Amino acid sequence: MRSPGRSWREHPQRYRLEAAKCTGCGRILYPPRVVCPDCGGREFETVTLPRKGTIVTYTVIDVPPTGFQGQAPLVLALVELENGVRTMVQVADVPDMDRLAVGMPVKLEFRRISEDGEAGLIFYGHKAVPA
Repeated sequence: MRSPGRSWREHPQRYRLEAAKCTGCGRILYPPRVVCPDCGGREFETVTLPRKGTIVTYTVIDVPPTGFQGQAPLVLALVELENGVRTMVQVADVPDMDRLAVGMPVKLEFRRISEDGEAGLIFYGHKAVPA
């Protein structure tokens, strides 16, 4: 179960795909961090990530975890965005699993991800769909 507070703190990353760009070395960190792992810098500017990328690798989960049961088979992919940032996202709208492939171009769309129980929070975020 996720807390409403945690969900609220993740809004900029989940809803607007905001990342932090280190003002010292230029590395883009997603999700944002307090300290840059490359140069140790602590000053960042906010950047919005591109919505297009390609699948680096993926996996198909036939028995999804709690909260995702109605989404089987659940496809998760590591997507490299146009600026080189990589993110793990769910893949949607692929009716034929044989179409899934490493190198497949995708775009990120804002979608419903899951919900926390019948009366709980509804979580939104980005899913990758074929471009």
